[in-house]
Amino acid sequence: MKAIICTKYGPPEVLQLQEVEKPTPKDNQVLIKIHATTAFMGDCEMRGLRFSFMMRFLMRLAFGFRGPRKKILGQELAGEIESIGNDVKLFKKGDQVFATTGFVFGGYAEYVCLPEDGVISIKPTNITFEEAAAVPVGGTNALYFIKKGDIKKGQKVLIIGAGGSIGTMGVQLAKYYGAEVTAVDSTKKLDMLRSIGADHVVDYTQEDYSKNEETYDVIFDVAGKSSFSGSKRVLKKKGILLLANPRFSHVIRGLWTKMASGKNVISGGVVEKSEDLVFLKELIEAGKIKSVIDRRYPLEQIVEAHRYVDTGQKAGNVVINVVKVKAFIEGKRLVD
Repeated sequence: MKAIICTKYGPPEVLQLQEVEKPTPKDNQVLIKIHATTAFMGDCEMRGLRFSFMMRFLMRLAFGFRGPRKKILGQELAGEIESIGNDVKLFKKGDQVFATTGFVFGGYAEYVCLPEDGVISIKPTNITFEEAAAVPVGGTNALYFIKKGDIKKGQKVLIIGAGGSIGTMGVQLAKYYGAEVTAVDSTKKLDMLRSIGADHVVDYTQEDYSKNEETYDVIFDVAGKSSFSGSKRVLKKKGILLLANPRFSHVIRGLWTKMASGKNVISGGVVEKSEDLVFLKELIEAGKIKSVIDRRYPLEQIVEAHRYVDTGQKAGNVVINVVKVKAFIEGKRLVD
C-alpha cells in the first residue's frame, strides 16, 4: 500500500510517499481502507518536534530520538471497513466509519488497523468522507473541554484561537449548549466564525480581548499563546478557564489561581472516547454542528499541506484525500 513516511524530525520535506506492507487485522481489529485524513496541527508539531526544550526531550523519549518510531503519522481518518478480525462484534465489512488513532498515528496511508474498542464510530450519513475525517480530533478535544466547562444556557463564553480544528468545534458546541459565544482569531477567519454561530468576534491583530470591559463565565484558550493574566482578568468570579495547550507556567499559575481566587483553571490531557464520537455523529446528523474545511490536498501533496498548516493561517481543517492518490515512487507510476 501507499503511505507517507516521516523519515526524521524536521520540515515538511521529511515526509515521503513510499510503498509499504499492507497491515493485517488481529482478532480484535478492523482493517480500514482510508478515504480521507487531515493535516492536523498535532501531526505537524510531531513531525517538526516543535515543543519547548524540556518537552522535546520528553517527546523523544516517548516517541523516538532521531525520528518518530511510528513512521506513518496522521491522527484522524474516515473510510470503509475492508475486513475484520475473528473476535470483532461491533463492526462489519463495508461499514463506513470515522476515527481518531491518537498517538498510535497511522492515518497517512491507504489502510490502517484499529481495535474495535478504539475511538471509532459509524460515519455520519449526511456528510462526505472528507468532511467526516475533519471531525474526530478537533471534535473530541473540543467536547472534552466544553463538558469540563459545564456550560449552561445564557452563559458568556470566550474562545481564544477559535478558528482552528478544535476552536471551530468549540464554538459550535458552546452554542449547542446555549452559550453566548465570543470568538477570538485573526482577520481572515472572522467571517467563517460568524457563519458557524459566533455571536461576537474579536480580531486579535487589531484588538486585545483582555482590555475590554466584558467578562466571561468560561474562557476556552485553545492555542495556549494568550496572556494568562489577561484571561484571568476578564474571567468572572468563580469562572472557569480551560487550557487546551497550556504552557508549564500556566499550569503552575492555574493551581495558585484556583486556591487564591476561586476561579477554576482546567488543563491536562484529553481522554478521547468512542461515545464522544457517537455523540458528535448524532449532532452532525441533526444539523447542529459541521466540520469546517479550509483546503484539500491529495496524499501525494502532503508536504504542501504541512507547509500550509505550519503558517498558522488555516481556518478549520486541512483535509488529505487518500483514495485519489497518484504518484511516482522510485521512478514507477502508481495508479488507483
